[in-house]
Amino acid sequence: MNFEYSENIIALQEKLNAFFEEHILPVEKEVTAFNYDPKNLWQRWPGMEPLKEKAKEAGLWNLFLPKSYKELSPGLTNLEYAPLAEIMGRVLWSSEVFNCNAPDTGNMEVLAKYGTKEQQEQWLQPLMNGDIRSAFLMTEPQVASSDATNIETSITRDGDHYVINGRKWWSSGGMDPHCKIAIVMGKTDPNAARHLQQSMILVPMDTPGLKVIRPLSVFGFYDSPEGHAEIVLDNVRVSKENLILGEGRGFEIAQGRLGPGRIHHCMRLIGMAQRSLELMSERAAERIAFGKTFKDFSSIRQEIALSQCEIEQARLLTLSAADKMDREGNKTSKDLIAMIKIVAPNMALNVIDRAMQIHGGKGVGPDTPLAHFFVAARMLRLADGPDEVHMYQLGTSIIKKYTKTSI
Repeated sequence: MNFEYSENIIALQEKLNAFFEEHILPVEKEVTAFNYDPKNLWQRWPGMEPLKEKAKEAGLWNLFLPKSYKELSPGLTNLEYAPLAEIMGRVLWSSEVFNCNAPDTGNMEVLAKYGTKEQQEQWLQPLMNGDIRSAFLMTEPQVASSDATNIETSITRDGDHYVINGRKWWSSGGMDPHCKIAIVMGKTDPNAARHLQQSMILVPMDTPGLKVIRPLSVFGFYDSPEGHAEIVLDNVRVSKENLILGEGRGFEIAQGRLGPGRIHHCMRLIGMAQRSLELMSERAAERIAFGKTFKDFSSIRQEIALSQCEIEQARLLTLSAADKMDREGNKTSKDLIAMIKIVAPNMALNVIDRAMQIHGGKGVGPDTPLAHFFVAARMLRLADGPDEVHMYQLGTSIIKKYTKTSI
């Protein structure tokens, strides 16, 4: 493994950091205040589109899509994208500026890898252009969706159409005013083999029968404007041409989608933790208690030192997973992806918690990004599979590797 970056990637990092200094950080508090204001729920900060145009002009657009997607991709590997995603993770809303935001990235990868030419023209191209947003509808309130085979939403063939019935929640992106298309996972054949029952289908958000019931907040944060929605699908009828890849291929598509998505989350978590470390270091250097500057307390230095160790360990594990994905593919890299998906959110929670503690009251309020970082990191212990599922599967894989035991 060689984690030394090429001159091109170093130049991209420098360009992205410069963009942050000039365009993102100066408006961070303004955007955050806009998004937190209840009057602005589900509205887009007016400066977002001009910022996106600046990112396009700077060549900082669609950086996430691996080079295997040929003409659609800027040509970066997962390993090369990792430090760029880390930079974006430093400001929670910034990924959209570069069209590298979830769930659009995963949905674009699905369409790029599995979509028909017609599906790509109708939905992938507008997503790649940043003209629209999308949602991913997988999780359901009635079942433990950590086991995707539990999903109950039905996708029933009716002549030249499919009819969809079910209830989804935590549908990322579903509240966004620019959300025009959803990828829905459901069952086309509940009697087929366990992993061949599910399918994925494209459903325009304005299709009759698709109803957004409510937004869901995470510890009080609505993550406006994209949000997380609870959605009912009541006899939603779409063309058979909207099915992705074919009946019974949904689980296969989900595994292909979630591998890159999981590691992208981990990359951004490294950025959240790194910025939290920098903020706690600044706070420690400026605050005085009991006649001493915080930085002069041994316990504070230990917290900062331990945080740096944990961040670097997680960063290297992320890079290792990204490197293996590039060299051997997502399926072969599943153990490393599971490891970092377990490690990164928990590491970030630890580091952010220390930063909040050192900040005191300011750390849990609206004047730093720490509280929202903490909420995002906690959510990511559940998103794309909870810790317990990853540990169960990883443990199974390790036991098989070192013993002859059949599990």
